[in-house]
Amino acid sequence: MNVKQALAEQAGFRRDTEALLLHCLGREDRGWLIAHDADELSPVVVAEFEQLCQQRRGGTPLAYLLGYREFWSLKLKVSCDVLIPRPETEFLVEWAIELSEQLRSSSLLDLGTGSGAIALALKSACPQLDVTATDASARALAVARENAAALGLRVELIESDWWAGLEGRKWSLIVSNPPYIAANDPHLTAGDLRFEPPMALTDGDDGLGAIRAIVDESPTHLEIGGWLLIEHGFDQAASVAKLMTERGFECVTLRHDLAGRPRVTGGCWAA
Repeated sequence: MNVKQALAEQAGFRRDTEALLLHCLGREDRGWLIAHDADELSPVVVAEFEQLCQQRRGGTPLAYLLGYREFWSLKLKVSCDVLIPRPETEFLVEWAIELSEQLRSSSLLDLGTGSGAIALALKSACPQLDVTATDASARALAVARENAAALGLRVELIESDWWAGLEGRKWSLIVSNPPYIAANDPHLTAGDLRFEPPMALTDGDDGLGAIRAIVDESPTHLEIGGWLLIEHGFDQAASVAKLMTERGFECVTLRHDLAGRPRVTGGCWAA
């Protein structure tokens, strides 16, 4: 079986099959497939390719099959122990960079880091920041640690369930993409979400539990004039803004994604 035949047999999701075949061949350039479409594939490559295609047809996310996902121009390892980084999270990163430059921030905390996507993107963009990242999952932290080492980015990684183990410490910026999907949301049983770690997606309740915990305690860990930024569902903006305002945050505002949906809410702690 040659390259062209292998791809033809897996018709229906061309881009994904090309990515999977390149993965099996240890290559990354799609142009190579075109230039070598008559090349014969070894039985080992064919078997691996067919197995991965079968998993993809069964719904397994492409990122888990490839073992990585691009985020903020960084190639990040991902596994079933971490959430797959989404493009909309880059709006949180962009806002944090703007604030870091305006406030001349020196430190940042990323709560619930998962693969380390947010923390590592910010460290790569703002090398002057002392970045700390936490996660309650030891397995997730292991993935984040591998990514930090592979990218040569120095980030402090702490196993912590939100604020546990952070007593007495303060940061200029605190950011988080916490689990915010309600337990009864049908999206949890559809698409990629079926395969991602539940603890990274939902609090098992109304989807605001983790956000409440973050908002309530963050003033204890923010420097005066520091900012808290939280990614949330498009229909949660009003609830998150209310939580921040009632806690005493000022300048509470939000950012929208490319579709115009509110996805990140932030506030300044000026008390």
